[in-house]
Amino acid sequence: MLRYRLTHPTILAALASAGHGSRVLISDGHYPHTTGAHPAAERVYLNLSPDRMLVTEVLDALVDAIPIEAAAVMTPPEQPGQPEPAVFAEFRAALPGRTLDGLDRFAFYDAARGPDTALVIATGDRRTYANLLLTIGVRAD
Repeated sequence: MLRYRLTHPTILAALASAGHGSRVLISDGHYPHTTGAHPAAERVYLNLSPDRMLVTEVLDALVDAIPIEAAAVMTPPEQPGQPEPAVFAEFRAALPGRTLDGLDRFAFYDAARGPDTALVIATGDRRTYANLLLTIGVRAD
C-alpha cells in the first residue's frame, strides 16, 4: 500500500516513468492543455467542473509524492500597481525553500512544450495565472 496521499493511477504511472529533470505541468482551467504542452506528455484531466480540482490541491498531493527541484509560474504582463496573483503565495507556502521562477506567458508555453514535460494535469481552477511547472528533483535516500 502507498504511504503517501497520491493514489491516481495514471499520475503515479507518469511519475514513475519520469525522472530527475522531468517536468510536471499543473494547469488552471484557462490553459490550452492540448497545444500548450509537449505532445508526448501524459495528460490527466481533473477539470470536472469549475474549481474542481484546484491547482493547489494537486500540488499538495504531488509535494508528498515527489522531490521538487524547481518551480516556474506564468506571470501576468507588468502593470504599475498591479499585485502578483494571490495564488503565488499559496505556491510558496506549499514549496518552502523553493523560489518561483517567473516566466511570461509565451516563455511559459515554450517551457511547457519542451521535451522534458512528462505530465500535464489539467484542473478546473478558475484563478488566472494558476499554472505551475514543476521540475522533479533527486530523491534523498
